[in-house]
Amino acid sequence: MSSVLDRIIIRKRKEVAEAKAVLPLSSLKKQLDNCDQPRDFFAAVSRPVGMRLIAEFKRRSPSAGEIRPGAEPAEIARGYEKAGAAAISVLTDGEDFGGSLEDLVAARRASSLPVLRKEFIVDSYQVNEARLYGADAVLLIAECLDDCLLRSLYREVIDLGMTPLVELHSSENLSRVLDLGTTLIGVNNRDLSTMKTDIGHVLRLKEKIPPECVLVAESGIRSRADVEQLEAAGVQAILVGESLLVSSDPSAAASALLSS
Repeated sequence: MSSVLDRIIIRKRKEVAEAKAVLPLSSLKKQLDNCDQPRDFFAAVSRPVGMRLIAEFKRRSPSAGEIRPGAEPAEIARGYEKAGAAAISVLTDGEDFGGSLEDLVAARRASSLPVLRKEFIVDSYQVNEARLYGADAVLLIAECLDDCLLRSLYREVIDLGMTPLVELHSSENLSRVLDLGTTLIGVNNRDLSTMKTDIGHVLRLKEKIPPECVLVAESGIRSRADVEQLEAAGVQAILVGESLLVSSDPSAAASALLSS
């Protein structure tokens, strides 16, 4: 793992331990019966026609710094839905991305789209927490998890009625991801050791991914030309945040990515 990712994972484990001290997992689970039914994230991003956009909300990132400080998730989510996005991704990490679980709640209430909790998941507690706050899908990053934890968290996401989006960057992790039996795979075009992006990365890995899997290209997608290149290669979905949020009108930027 990169030093950036190492640092984040260490911090996440500490945050989870602190959260458990305030609200133990057993107490958290007792509240899940009162949650709304999850929306079908997989169906939204696997519909058969056109590129599916998972439009992201975040205020900053380690690679870009401040992106849209003070942004309101409800306003952004409504704009994304109007633009034709298939789903919304919400960064819930506070320190590096300026997010929170309350952002996830606000985005989901503001639109009818399914919402992904994008987070550095390292513990079952975070999966249950995602369900409590209304997430319809949860990101699992292969580089953050050993085989046993990846498999158990993947199963738990499904058991709670949510959709797991399993992400990888390194091709060395592809066999681990495919062994789960997952049909929704994200390929991060950002190398977390250098923080550089290359959208050709997903195209190279695509040749090794079974055609029955829905492939989501993540990071480095900035223009309609990028989208057309990915679509021509058979990539079905994209996850885009920074290039939308730095624009004066994120909704219009999202629409431009999808317009042919």
